Amino acid sequence: MREMLKKYVARLEDPNHPLLGPTLRGLQSCGMWQPNSGLSRIIYNLIHLAATLILVSLYVELWFIRADLELALKNLSFTMITTVGVVKAGTFVAWQTYWRDVIQFVSTLERSQLQKKEKTTSTIIEDYTKYSRNVTCFFWGLIASTFLTVILAPLVDFFLSFSEQRELMLNGTIPFPELMSSWVPFDKTKAFGYCFQTVEQIMICFYVAVINANYDANTVVLLSFFRGQLELLLAKSKKLFSEDGNPVSYSESMERIKQCHMHHLSLIKYSKILNSLLSPVMFLYVVIFSLMICAIAILLTTEGTTTMTRMWVAEYLAALIAQLFLYCWHSNEVYFMSESVDRGIYESEWWRCGVGLRRCVVLLGGQLRKTIIFEAGPFTNLTIATFVAILKGSYSYYTLLSKNKG
Repeated sequence: MREMLKKYVARLEDPNHPLLGPTLRGLQSCGMWQPNSGLSRIIYNLIHLAATLILVSLYVELWFIRADLELALKNLSFTMITTVGVVKAGTFVAWQTYWRDVIQFVSTLERSQLQKKEKTTSTIIEDYTKYSRNVTCFFWGLIASTFLTVILAPLVDFFLSFSEQRELMLNGTIPFPELMSSWVPFDKTKAFGYCFQTVEQIMICFYVAVINANYDANTVVLLSFFRGQLELLLAKSKKLFSEDGNPVSYSESMERIKQCHMHHLSLIKYSKILNSLLSPVMFLYVVIFSLMICAIAILLTTEGTTTMTRMWVAEYLAALIAQLFLYCWHSNEVYFMSESVDRGIYESEWWRCGVGLRRCVVLLGGQLRKTIIFEAGPFTNLTIATFVAILKGSYSYYTLLSKNKG
């Protein structure tokens, strides 16, 4: 499956977007990236609106089943992940202009760097581009496997049931296995109502899966870009005053200092724009995932839960933790690379230059000391420490709810 995904991703390459070609095609296919106006944009926005209405029905049903803890927790896990998907799609479409600025900056910068055909630059870009393709394949594969597990679980439960139970289900005495519990304006226990609800739920699961897969892959690829560009800036700052051990001229040194300064300024500027786009979504992401991890952990330990349900819930939980970890890991990588990028100046041959150049080096060092950090709302940063804190908090909530249930 991984090799198939790699071949598929290779067909999505775009010379205008050396890094973001596959992810942009993915975003466009699910209606988030909308470069062109017209009928297709209207259709995609209607799909986003329909998903929002289905989300409302999930919250309505959650209110009606609030007395059944197990059913409510199961419904809550789907409702929360659907909420995240709808918010991701809505904010991406609403803030399209700002996303376009970031994407255009990334692609324009990479094209100009690749045209110079510098060995170090090409190697670093090639390395993080290759890594980004692997991350994209991982996200798409992870979400695809989770989607298939979720939608097939009720069918497997039905066929694994005893024959007497299946007859009772077919007679309408006991309900059929459900993907989730959502509100519909007719009887869900009848054949038509059950089929309608099942089709609706498969569609919303597919919608949420493609939204999360493409949004998350695009975001992590962008984080890899900033980390790789900071690594490139570190390599360039080491060669401010020499090339292959030979000193360069005063004018060439000044030009290199200027380029490093402008390079870092642009990275700071567009990382702030990206952070402003991600921060509200990631705040919701962190809060909801904390609740979801807790709810799913309770479902895993609840008596009476079927084996198949435990299996898909466990896979679902692993996918959630993997998604959050990848966000925190890559954001953490950007932060630590931005903290160490000024090291390149001290590893350069600054001691060879005159007083005038040394003053410029001091100014460049002050600029390079500015760090890049991505946030989850106004309260926390996306780092490994935050990831560990979320897991600890989820365990605390799980312990509290387990005691109350007992």
